[in-house]
Amino acid sequence: MADDKKAVVLLSGGLDSATILALARQEGFQCHALSFDYGQRHKAELKAASTVATAGGACEHKVATLGVGFIGGSALTDLGLSVPQVPTTGIPVTYVPARNTVFLAVALGWAEVLGARDIFIGVNAIDYSGYPDCRPEYLAAFETLANLATRAGVEGGRFRIRAPLLHLTKAEIIRTGLKLGVDYQLTLSCYAPSDAGHVCGVCDACRLRAKGFAEAGIPDPAGAI
Repeated sequence: MADDKKAVVLLSGGLDSATILALARQEGFQCHALSFDYGQRHKAELKAASTVATAGGACEHKVATLGVGFIGGSALTDLGLSVPQVPTTGIPVTYVPARNTVFLAVALGWAEVLGARDIFIGVNAIDYSGYPDCRPEYLAAFETLANLATRAGVEGGRFRIRAPLLHLTKAEIIRTGLKLGVDYQLTLSCYAPSDAGHVCGVCDACRLRAKGFAEAGIPDPAGAI
């Protein structure tokens, strides 16, 4: 693997991010995994992210601490708001204001320092919760910003925001990951897990995961949820 073929991979510890790490590795990238401790109630995902980074062959894994929880506005950061246990309409209360913009901005800064030009993010516009920062037009706009707002971009470098799962169903994502050897037993997909990492089984993330494995015709190796 060429030392200069580097990528920053946003890694939450969930099913999608474990898959994009495998896809980036398949392309021959030296993967620098980046997770965020942003005051989320599902902090157990960070332990999963560390395990996934090691198992997935990341060359390093950093956890950035961002205290964005103080702004509130999301059931993932405000314990005064409940994580919905049934499907809702519109953008759900689990949306964290500007989260992907903040995450991608930090990833962009690290990528520029590393000399990486590819940033992988596991957003999906099909089987997802309706977040506005998971749409293709958003990713295209951020890529434009990345190449306008950095020294590397101004000097002729070209950043690419890579979202290989964008147009896949959850079942297709699972099948893709399994072909690449992803161990989904190591992943955590839940907005309200216990401190020990036991999933709630009823939040949007749990329902989407269960739906994906059911449609793929494959038992969830992490157990029934």
